[in-house]
Amino acid sequence: MRNDLTRYSSIHEKNKREIVMLRGTGCKWKKCRFCDYHLDFSKDEEANTKLNAEVLANVTGFYGKLEVINSGSFFELNEDTIENIENVCKLRSINELNFESHWMYKDKVQAFRERFKKLGINLKMKIGVESFDYDFRELYLVKGMKVHSPEQIGAIFDEVCLLQGLEGQTVESMRQDISIGLRCFDRICINIMIDNGMPVKPSREVVEDFVREIYPIYKYNERVDILLNNTDFGVG
Repeated sequence: MRNDLTRYSSIHEKNKREIVMLRGTGCKWKKCRFCDYHLDFSKDEEANTKLNAEVLANVTGFYGKLEVINSGSFFELNEDTIENIENVCKLRSINELNFESHWMYKDKVQAFRERFKKLGINLKMKIGVESFDYDFRELYLVKGMKVHSPEQIGAIFDEVCLLQGLEGQTVESMRQDISIGLRCFDRICINIMIDNGMPVKPSREVVEDFVREIYPIYKYNERVDILLNNTDFGVG
């Protein structure tokens, strides 16, 4: 359980919105070889509800858009917190809401789209694919998605996260992932790998290639968020 994290921020460029990082009982997958986000959890549901309510109290509705992230998937937040999100959206006139989820919850997405649509809220779903190279994603990163087609993923999810700056990636492979992401999704978020103590490490050479060859092309693209550091959104 982490108590030293910044959990609320506002994003004033590109897709302007407020963002909150809530806490659940923990990621149900926890096998990704690059991710330590699952360390932010608590099995105490009452404590989670209280913390999440305190974080959500910061939301102003200034942009009418709210992104909710947590360690794992949105569907791992408890019902009290979900109802609180609904109440905050109504109170602050939020009309667009963004959640993130693992592929394992794909069959729950549509029901939640309909749930929030009844409140007049457009639900945008984001998924961390990391790469569209199936073997790289499943055998090396261990994402646990077991789906080959980007179009199949894009039929369910609106936005996609990509992980770049890893050993084994090239300028060409990174460009290809970005191209597929822009073709099959409304928006993409490129996360540059940092050393977080997990088995998968960043490659200094690949990161330098990204900054030199790719970053200038997409830096001002309105459909592309680039996090050179994982706290660039102001939370974490």
